[in-house]
Amino acid sequence: MKKRILGVVGAIIIICIISGAILSVSALSKIGSRGSEVRNIQTRLKNWGYYSGAVDGIYGTKTRDAVKAFQKKNGLKADGIAGPATLQKIGLPSTNTGASGYASSDYYLLARLISAEARGEPYTGQVAVGAVVMNRTEHPSFPDTVAGVIYQKGAFSCLDDGQFDKPVADSAYSAARDALNGYDPSGGAIYYFNPSTATSSWIWSRPLIKTIGKHRFCR
Repeated sequence: MKKRILGVVGAIIIICIISGAILSVSALSKIGSRGSEVRNIQTRLKNWGYYSGAVDGIYGTKTRDAVKAFQKKNGLKADGIAGPATLQKIGLPSTNTGASGYASSDYYLLARLISAEARGEPYTGQVAVGAVVMNRTEHPSFPDTVAGVIYQKGAFSCLDDGQFDKPVADSAYSAARDALNGYDPSGGAIYYFNPSTATSSWIWSRPLIKTIGKHRFCR
């Protein structure tokens, strides 16, 4: 009797493990997948110039190749499968952080951006950089999502110089949470720059709101 019970328990454990593996695999968007997540992936990648096909919610070879190109650009394993790490980089929701209803993908993406752009700055300066991203999502001249703002072409130099892929500073996570919760030390800024490294004459024309650390925050 005892052996039979152990056998049943073992079988249940095996079934659970297999079921978990199946659920884990099916949660990935890959060749043959269909649905709203695939459509969202296609929309994001199309907006960023990686994908040129139809936004039809069907994960075909064009979508796979676009995902591969995005993965290569962002230092991910280029397997053409939109798993958790890829979805996080793209900025698609996974689980909620409790920060004003934003997804954990927004939180981690914003923290990475803050770390890359404001590592070593005063804490209020780090939050202010995050606030600029959030202010842009509400401004008609910019994309309306955290990922859309961060990945907008030419918006942040850290995506091109390698800083974005470096380890995230601990303070950046707190700064991201504060920015997502509405703390805005920038005073409503939608631009910022370091005057000692800025090469654009246009950015100097933006009305100054305040200076925090090495960054000037502007309208």
